[in-house]
Amino acid sequence: MSLLRRSETSPAVKAVDGDPAAARFSDQLIAALPRLRRFARGLTGSVVEADDLVQAACERALARRDQFQEGTRFDSWMFRIVQTIWIDQIRARAVRKEEAEAPEALLRTDEPVRRVEARLTLDEVRRAVERLPPDQRAALLLVTVEGLSYKEAAKVVQVPVGTIMSRLARARIALQLQLEAGGGLRRSRKNVEAQ
Repeated sequence: MSLLRRSETSPAVKAVDGDPAAARFSDQLIAALPRLRRFARGLTGSVVEADDLVQAACERALARRDQFQEGTRFDSWMFRIVQTIWIDQIRARAVRKEEAEAPEALLRTDEPVRRVEARLTLDEVRRAVERLPPDQRAALLLVTVEGLSYKEAAKVVQVPVGTIMSRLARARIALQLQLEAGGGLRRSRKNVEAQ
């Protein structure tokens, strides 16, 4: 029997083919993946951890597909799942007293000077974002990076809209202060140049 014939008779294929809701769910999940990866990368600060986080979120979403309410925002539901799993992981680390992996270096010496400077600035901003408390970081990423409204972000993290606005304001102030102070990266570059 050919692979095509086997896949045509597969229970998974029949379930999606015969169920338009399952097909819509799959399509929405696939479409949300880039945004979920970006959100997870912002939360974790690590590509590897972000991929693991997104995979865990997809597995949970597929296992709990019946909990998704048609007519609501699929991406908000998925962001909430990512956020919940991330919080669970942070709590588990605190219990085990694990340290998160250091962010990967983003510099390549063969790039033009402007690209190197842009990467340094991006790395500096990422480090500053990573130093924010998790609740402020999540609010900042959901509203400024993912483009969710305050109301949508509040639903994702399950807090009042005012709390999201407050967390976002505090996150922006903290980022500005860190970046104006050099956020550690500029100071270390100056120290290297002075030596």
